[in-house]
Amino acid sequence: MSLQTPRPAAPSPVLATAPAAPDAAAAYFAARLAFHTDVADVHTALAAGATDFVVVDSRSTEAWEQGHVPGAVHLPAARIPQDAGELLDPAVPVVVYCWGPGCDGATRAALALARLGHRVKEMLGGIEYWNREGYEVETRWGRERRPGDPLTVPVADPLTGPVGAGDCGC
Repeated sequence: MSLQTPRPAAPSPVLATAPAAPDAAAAYFAARLAFHTDVADVHTALAAGATDFVVVDSRSTEAWEQGHVPGAVHLPAARIPQDAGELLDPAVPVVVYCWGPGCDGATRAALALARLGHRVKEMLGGIEYWNREGYEVETRWGRERRPGDPLTVPVADPLTGPVGAGDCGC
């Protein structure tokens, strides 16, 4: 029989930094939701006919033509200072997206819109996750397609970056 007290196990990497107190966590997550939304919530709202926000695609013209969220406004991030006043009502909140998690074009677009006085959220996952969920998109030809349908224009290569990213501000 051993008289030694068992040593407590070292904390796992998950708990090496202790979780925040519940009130601090609630404040953080509430603030985070003020800045972000996800593709499922945007899709659900649009499918239900929501008109209390506008979706802005901040990608290049070539990317927009390949496929975008139905009903979205095309406003490349680099064009926001010049064109936002003509395309957007400052009283209507904006949900902006770009390529996906590896691109911060939507973040730049959101910043530019906020500086112009717009209330704005970023759609997490961008068009990449919209497509992964299987949601329909509009193309320059006006038809909708499902991800996996053939395109007649080149698509972005995930290893080399977006096609025609020049005007998106990425």
